[in-house]
Amino acid sequence: MVEARWNGAVIARSDDTVVVEGNHYFPADSVDQSVLRPSATTSVCPWKGTAHYYNLDVDGAENADAVWYYPDPKPKAEAIRDRVAFWKGVTVS
Repeated sequence: MVEARWNGAVIARSDDTVVVEGNHYFPADSVDQSVLRPSATTSVCPWKGTAHYYNLDVDGAENADAVWYYPDPKPKAEAIRDRVAFWKGVTVS
């Protein structure tokens, strides 16, 4: 089982992650949706497509753009559709 943790909370837990470029992509339904806040940030990966972000809000602490996902990944990245990944101090193990 792989878990994502930040600020003392488990953000996601799954035994079905997809690892791409060293990042675990968790199924969207394995993530605690109550800690996600929409972000206007986007970025572009040449082979995955346009990433969108969420901020984390755990016990009043915010971690801006710490969660990303590809709502419409390019064909080579189809395996990460409906999945999210973490960074910015989120521990995944």
